[in-house]
Amino acid sequence: MKIDILTLFPEMFKGPFDESILRRAQDKSLVEIKIHNLRDWAGDKRKTVDDRPYGGGVGMVMRVDVIDQALKEIKSQSSIINHKQSLLLRNKSSIILLSPRGKVFSQKMAQELSKLDHLILICGHYEGVDERVSEHLVDEEISIGDYVLTGGEIPAMVVIDTVVRLIPGVLEKSEATESESFSPLETGNSKLETALEYPQYTRPENFKGLKVPEILLSGDHKEIEVWRAKKSLEKTKKLRPDLIKK
Repeated sequence: MKIDILTLFPEMFKGPFDESILRRAQDKSLVEIKIHNLRDWAGDKRKTVDDRPYGGGVGMVMRVDVIDQALKEIKSQSSIINHKQSLLLRNKSSIILLSPRGKVFSQKMAQELSKLDHLILICGHYEGVDERVSEHLVDEEISIGDYVLTGGEIPAMVVIDTVVRLIPGVLEKSEATESESFSPLETGNSKLETALEYPQYTRPENFKGLKVPEILLSGDHKEIEVWRAKKSLEKTKKLRPDLIKK
């Protein structure tokens, strides 16, 4: 997968992509992450990427023409690679604007995005982005939660971290993504589309009188599986009852 990030603050991305699983995914050539300074496409000496909003208001708005130029060049570069490698990236790509008013990001969305060949993320900033960007230039607006951040850089990091770990080959054990929070849960005759993960324990077996549940020490894998499903349901009801309602 190739991921291009359009941002006004490229320095913010130093560190998060250079460690742990994301670093290994890049070293394995399973993902290529490129960070672009949006100011490189500004048409004036001052590298202006924003302007005052029509109709008045507080703050500045990111310009549609600058973003359009950046997207054209990035897509053009991908088309050249696409032609050389005989890939059909056009049908497996997506342009996403990170915005507080976007569709709330979920594990299901991450799974869909992980199947793409090319992802372009636009980090919103200032008072917002010209409406013509969301209406005509992007495929989707995504938010990581119902709150407002200073910009789209942190949401972009969250989306990339979530998506990359789902790409086949990134994690050493592929089954690691099958039984975790926000995965489907079957309990008897019922099934939840998404639930929280069951409790996990490790050594010491007895910590200050707090003992590991005996069932986990029994070696009876079938009963352990039943116990985990039950605890997963209990955890979901207690911490995220909204998932049960869904």
